[in-house]
Parts: sequence; structure tokens; C-alpha cells
Amino acid sequence: MVDSSRPLVVGIGGSIGGIASTERALMIALDSAAGEGFSTRLFGGDALARLPLYNPKALERTEAEQEFVDAVRQASALIIASPGYHGSLSGLVKNALDLLEETARDARPYLADMPVGLIATAYGWQATGSTIAALRSIVHALRGWPTPFAAAINTQITKFDDEGGSSDAAVAEQLALVGRQVARFAPLAANG
Repeated sequence: MVDSSRPLVVGIGGSIGGIASTERALMIALDSAAGEGFSTRLFGGDALARLPLYNPKALERTEAEQEFVDAVRQASALIIASPGYHGSLSGLVKNALDLLEETARDARPYLADMPVGLIATAYGWQATGSTIAALRSIVHALRGWPTPFAAAINTQITKFDDEGGSSDAAVAEQLALVGRQVARFAPLAANG
């Protein structure tokens, strides 16, 4: 829920076809940031699916594209969560990040000096590591600051429920740490 009197953390991530593990993990991290006094906004799988494929030559943007870019412009921090597809982030998440090219000429271009928490989920360990590495690289290219801790979740082992919980308390704490870190580092970026 967005409260304009509090700084904003935007969550980006999920997959098409309903709320799955990645989006549930992202919600836990956003709840943690909210517990630190931040307003949060989630762009889950359904919202990301409404974004057309990024066309750098488009003269106009859809309402969904404008809403997404405006939210990132207002954000003090981001949390990006992606499923690990074939060893890297999903096209759905990458397409949303490509759209941030719209901020290239802003006073704060891209994710300049913004703390960005990272989460990767995959059915096995290999893709979680490579997905986190790819996300870190993209955040650096967008001039953001990946937080020191990133959560890598093997969904073959860890399950999420409809009530927002995790079958593994340690994983829930790791996700909460991602939310706390972006909340802690956001004021430092604002004062930088």
C-alpha cells in the first residue's frame, strides 16, 4: 500500500499465471520493508505481463508502462525478484527493467544511487546463483547499489503458502533481511 508521507520501496517480480513462489518471496521482503516504516508497491507477475515488449523507438507509452516507470521514479529503493529460467532471470522481469531506459534523461537516471535488494527462486540451486549474478550485473549497469545480501531460494526445498508464509523459517528470515537492508540503505542514498 502506498502512503505518500513515507518513502517508497517498489517490488518487481513474479511470473505469469498467478502468484507463485517468486512473488510470494517478494511479498515477504516488501512486508519487512513496510515494517521499517516504508510504503510499498508491488509490480507482480500480472502487472509485469501487462507491459508490452520494450520498444526503444516507441513515441508513446501505455498506461501500464507509465505507471511502472512513475513508481520507480518515486521509489527510494527497489526489490527485484526473478525466477531462474535457464540459468538467468525471466524475460518478464528483464522486459520491465529494460523499460527503465525511459528514465535515462531524468535528474536521477535509471537506478542511480538507489539500494536494490535481490531475490532469485529456482527449482534447484544452480539457477539461483546465476540469476543473482545476472541481476547484480543489471543493477550495476543501471547505476544502482545491490544490497550486500541477496536471497537465493531453492523452491524444490522451500514452499510458500497462500497466507504469506514459508515452510522454512531461515528462508523467511533471509527474505526479511533483504527488505530490512533496502530500508536501512535508502536514507543513505537520499543523503548522498
